[in-house]
Amino acid sequence: MTKKTPCSPRPLMFCYFLALLLVGCGGKTAGNKTQDANAEVESETQASETPSSKKKILFFGDSLTAGYGLEVSQAFPALIQQRIDSLGLDYTVINAGLSGETTASGKNRLEWVLEDDVDIVIIELGANDGLRGIPLTETEANLQTMVDHVQSELPNAKIVLAGMMIPPNMGPEYTGKFERIFPKLATSEGINLIPFLLENVAGIPELNQGDGIHPTVKGQKLVADNVWEVLAPLL
Repeated sequence: MTKKTPCSPRPLMFCYFLALLLVGCGGKTAGNKTQDANAEVESETQASETPSSKKKILFFGDSLTAGYGLEVSQAFPALIQQRIDSLGLDYTVINAGLSGETTASGKNRLEWVLEDDVDIVIIELGANDGLRGIPLTETEANLQTMVDHVQSELPNAKIVLAGMMIPPNMGPEYTGKFERIFPKLATSEGINLIPFLLENVAGIPELNQGDGIHPTVKGQKLVADNVWEVLAPLL
């Protein structure tokens, strides 16, 4: 699979332009000025090729991750970044949440957001499947495919699966089997599990927006607590 490379740092053309400026000024000999210019170009080139030392945490999910109805800075991935920064940990959080995402569409989108240097991948998908009554075998297969893809492309990356529950609208058999998909997959693949992403948030009116599904600012803080409990030991 072809990986997307990050945007190139400062173009080398700037380095050569800087070298020309250095050659045209100063009181040194032409030879010394040329050496200085070459040294400057080499220094600039090395700096531009030095990758960021920060490790990356990818939050890959749906509207819950994206922070639907709120500012991105109020969504739980941003709150996790704040905790990381306060502790002086060398990690950068990437919020790759997309409202309306199902496991089927997520399976196809994952390859576009998965970068070579991602160290931890949190997969938060499945809620929209359950709300739409998508066959459970399909949801489970799609989640399995995503886990397999990360393990294949990033064998050293740690994977966290966010467990999910849904309202009983689809009947107790469907909702029960849906809930068991996540711990089953986490156990079989030996990956980390957030038992229930919306623990202490789901079903509490004052912690959810008007739709009763998406957390408020206060609710997002509790979601961040649920994530941090599993994520912190991995950092």
